[in-house]
Amino acid sequence: MKKWIKVVLAALLAVLTVSSPVLAEDVLSEIVKRGTLRVGMEAGYIPFEMKDKSGSLTGFDVDMMTAAAKAMGVKVEFINTEWDGIIPALLTGKFDIIASGMTVTQERNLRVNFAEPYITIGQTLLIHNSLKGKIKSYADLNSPKFTVTSKLGTTGEQAVKRLLSKAKYLSFQTEQEAVLEVINGRAQAFVYDLPFNVSMAASKGKGKVTHLDTPFTFEPLAWAVRRDDYNFINWLNNFLNQVKNDGTYEGLYDKWFRKDDWLKNIQE
Repeated sequence: MKKWIKVVLAALLAVLTVSSPVLAEDVLSEIVKRGTLRVGMEAGYIPFEMKDKSGSLTGFDVDMMTAAAKAMGVKVEFINTEWDGIIPALLTGKFDIIASGMTVTQERNLRVNFAEPYITIGQTLLIHNSLKGKIKSYADLNSPKFTVTSKLGTTGEQAVKRLLSKAKYLSFQTEQEAVLEVINGRAQAFVYDLPFNVSMAASKGKGKVTHLDTPFTFEPLAWAVRRDDYNFINWLNNFLNQVKNDGTYEGLYDKWFRKDDWLKNIQE
């Protein structure tokens, strides 16, 4: 019996000895050791991440991740990535976190872990001005006589397929392509996230589209990391709690969602 116990204890010790270095090198430790927080995002989701006239990335997510890197005591590197490949790129280690206005969905949560939501939005409508007063909600568009657009692989596309199944749907690689179909009169409505539609209605779509700004879906946005990365999730949640209570978050929210002076510095 004593011999058996010694064998078991030796095996446990071996496991702990092998596991310790692995546990010590979690992603958070790697970021600090590397000295850089690598952030994956797709530029083009106004006002979360886009390029200014100098070609630099800017936006709400950019400012939040810059603040996160500062709190870690490291530099930040932004890696612009196509949306349909952004989760695979995270999983293969191209970057440490996705901060790109990503909606938490059960499907995505099977592949990645999410921190607590940092903002809650919903889908709204931009309709061509020829339909102003005639279309009062998304339900009015659920007919074969209407063409509706959104971006490929987004919750906007999912909302169209789920709630506007009778309408003709056109999917585009970018938000800008999809909304231009409506601005130019080739489609009647664009379905997308509230913050983007607010900005687009005040810029390229001004005088050409009408924003029906009551969200018809509930969508929390959150930062995504690789599965089992609980130390990083814990850090992100604590960081978010801190900035939401020390004025940092409120200042950035005011800058990007209550004001629009930044629009003049954005690439066309």
